[in-house]
Amino acid sequence: MAIDNKKEQERDELHRAIWAIADELRGAVDGWDFKNYVLGTMFYRYISENITNYINEGEIEAGNTDFDFAQMSDDDAEEAREGLVQEKGFFILPSEL
Repeated sequence: MAIDNKKEQERDELHRAIWAIADELRGAVDGWDFKNYVLGTMFYRYISENITNYINEGEIEAGNTDFDFAQMSDDDAEEAREGLVQEKGFFILPSEL
């Protein structure tokens, strides 16, 4: 029981430290506005990783094991825009990941 209590105290301290950092980063920005910014950023990261993984996995299955969408030129990637929008519903240029 003493070990569980210590872990819980450490977790509570970590929680407080994380909130303090978030409050410092947020500064004078309203908490709700800050949440919108953070959630938007997290969503953009998710879709960036999603499309990169999707394309890379397809290329690897096709035998192109050294392929990395993030390293591709925007001009080359642009050729796949229409098909990816039909397949995934969205498209992001490598330079915008």
